[in-house]
Amino acid sequence: MPVFTFEKISPPIDRVPSAQPAAEKPRSVIVQFLDRFVEARVKRMAAADSSGQEKQKPEK
Repeated sequence: MPVFTFEKISPPIDRVPSAQPAAEKPRSVIVQFLDRFVEARVKRMAAADSSGQEKQKPEK
């Protein structure tokens, strides 16, 4: 085998086509949990806006 080569060796081609497209990775439980909190807060803020109340400053 030569010490130096300047040819690009391409990877082997996958000759078996995948039967199904790659499924999306399921979201983690923590992300789902946070999404529920955000949805609840958005609904609360929308209800407060429609009732004419001032927006409350978030407490830290």
